[in-house]
Amino acid sequence: MRRKGKTGGIDQAMATIHRADFLPEEVRHLAGVDEALPIGFAQTNSQPRTVKAMLRLLEVHPGHKVLDVGAGSGWSTGLLGHIVGERGRVMGVELLPELVRRANAVLDAYDMPWIEVRQGNQGNLGLREEAPFDRILVSAEADYLPESLMEQMRQNGIMVIPVRGELLRVEKRPDDVVVTRHGPFSFVPLL
Repeated sequence: MRRKGKTGGIDQAMATIHRADFLPEEVRHLAGVDEALPIGFAQTNSQPRTVKAMLRLLEVHPGHKVLDVGAGSGWSTGLLGHIVGERGRVMGVELLPELVRRANAVLDAYDMPWIEVRQGNQGNLGLREEAPFDRILVSAEADYLPESLMEQMRQNGIMVIPVRGELLRVEKRPDDVVVTRHGPFSFVPLL
């Protein structure tokens, strides 16, 4: 079921936070193409259709606190920041220092002080010290559903994550965890 308000928020974010700004100069002219584009270091900027599908499943609202794992270019962090607004908070995590610097440089130009991309550490998923999160977006493919990220979710929180080639939506309920499957997708590996 499509919810007009949520889709509108995503559409508005995608019209405001320009993908081209987050791409390397040599592929910037391809920003309007609906395909994953290289951003260096064997990493990609996901295709817009995939990002939109993930954001719909995530059901982000203004004021939410969101973790963006595998922030890469910072585009998804910027989109999430636009949706949550200044009452919210978005923290991206990226392993590659050069991508962290690039992402923050672009995000700074959007003047949204409630968002940032932080340097991550391999083998230490997320930002435990900032938990719990209302929403967690993972833009890299895991081999299994990471327990460490589940622990960082607030009750009634939602995580969207690709696991072994399939996009999962995980909802943490008070007495249960509900996992739904949303088709095959291809991502760079989660390290």
